[in-house]
Amino acid sequence: MMGTDRWLTLDELAGYLKLSNSKLYRMAQDGKVPASKVASQWRFNRQEIDKWMKTQRPGADGSGKGSDNGKRGEG
Repeated sequence: MMGTDRWLTLDELAGYLKLSNSKLYRMAQDGKVPASKVASQWRFNRQEIDKWMKTQRPGADGSGKGSDNGKRGEG
């Protein structure tokens, strides 16, 4: 099913990422996940999602996002 699909529906991507549909919908609405809206339906490019997921790792972008910024043990 999803193995070769380039464009995923919200339901398909929610299953792929193991997220609830409502959470993924809010993320798409807020621009927090790469998405395209066709008519009234969201579509997600699988390759863009895979790249985006890699940037969600703590410290993946070098900004320390998601980490304690080296403040462990202070105060």
